[in-house]
Amino acid sequence: MANPVRVLHFVNQFFGGIGGEEYANMGVEVREGPVGPGRALQLALGDSGTVVATVIGGDNYMVEREDEAVKAVGEAISRFEPGLVAAGPAFDAGRYGLACAAVCIEAQSRGIPAVTSMHPENPGILTRRRDVLAVPTGIDVTQMRSIVERMARLGLKVASGRELGPAMEDDYIPRGFRRPAVRDVTGAEAAIDMLEARVAGKPFVSEVYPRDYDSLPAPDAIADLSGVTLALVSTGGLVPMGNPDHLEQGRTTEFAGRYDISELREFTITEWETIHTTQGNVPNETDTNYLMPLASIRELEARGAIGGVYPYFFSTAGNGMAVKAAARIGEEVAEELTEAGVEAVLLVAT
Repeated sequence: MANPVRVLHFVNQFFGGIGGEEYANMGVEVREGPVGPGRALQLALGDSGTVVATVIGGDNYMVEREDEAVKAVGEAISRFEPGLVAAGPAFDAGRYGLACAAVCIEAQSRGIPAVTSMHPENPGILTRRRDVLAVPTGIDVTQMRSIVERMARLGLKVASGRELGPAMEDDYIPRGFRRPAVRDVTGAEAAIDMLEARVAGKPFVSEVYPRDYDSLPAPDAIADLSGVTLALVSTGGLVPMGNPDHLEQGRTTEFAGRYDISELREFTITEWETIHTTQGNVPNETDTNYLMPLASIRELEARGAIGGVYPYFFSTAGNGMAVKAAARIGEEVAEELTEAGVEAVLLVAT
C-alpha cells in the first residue's frame, strides 16, 4: 500500500473549538493531528490519508490581516510538508469562506493540491472561483459528515495527480474553465435531445452552468446633500432591546425591522442591541456607532450638511441571507423610500 497522504487541515476559531465571535480576532494557531471536523475528515480519508496537523485562525484575523495570516499558514505548510491542504467546510459563512480560499491559494502557490467546501454563493467562491477547488455545500451544518466525505474524495484524487473530470462528475463548483472533449453526438444532436426532453418534461443535463446576477448601473452622485432626505438601513441586526419584532438572527427570509427614530438622537446600548449571529452584542457594548452612527448623522443634520433623516430606520441581519430573500427585502424597503421621496440611503453593513 502506498504511503498515506499527509493532510494539513484549516478551520476557523469556532470549528477549532476555541470559541465564537469573541475569538474572531485570534491569530493563527497550529495543533498536531485532527481537530473538530478534522476528525470526520480523518475517518473519511481512511488509510489513504493522515491529518498531520490543524491550522486554526480567527475569522476577522484571517480576512483583515490576510498577509500575516497567510504567512503563518505558509510556515505551517513548510513545517508539516503536506501532500494535500484541506480547508473548511465553510458553508455560507463569508469570512470563513474567504479564509479557506486564501489558505488554498497559498498551498497551490507552493505546488501543493488544495481543496475546500462552501456554499456556491459564499464570498470565497464569488471572489476566487477560478482559484479554488471547492465542493458545493448547503447551509445546514448537520450535513458536515457527508460534505467532509466528499471533500476527502476530491482531495485524494487531486493529491494522487489524477486529472479532474467535469465539475458535475467530480463534485466541485464549476470554475469557469472550458476544455475540448469528445462526445458521442454532435452539439446539434445534444441540443435537440435536451429540447425534446424539456418539452416532454423529462430530466436532462446541460453542459452549461448558467448563473444569473443582476447588473445595475450605479446612480449619479449627489453633489449637495443639504436638501436631501437620508434614510438609514443596516444589515447588522440592530434592533430595540429584546428584539420585539422577532427579527431572524441569520439566514433571514422574512423582512427588515422598521423602527421610528424621528425623536431619537443616537442608538444607546441600554435601549438597542444587535441580534446578528456573528456580531453578537460585542460591538454595541463598546461603541454604538459601529453599526449605525446616528449621533454623527444628527450632527450633520443640525449643521445643514444633509436636509434631514427619514423618520424610520430599517434593519435586518444579512449573514447567510439568500440572494432572492435579500432582493425581495431590499425591494420592499426601496418601495417605501421611493414613495416617500427619499433621495439617498446610508447602508451600513457588518
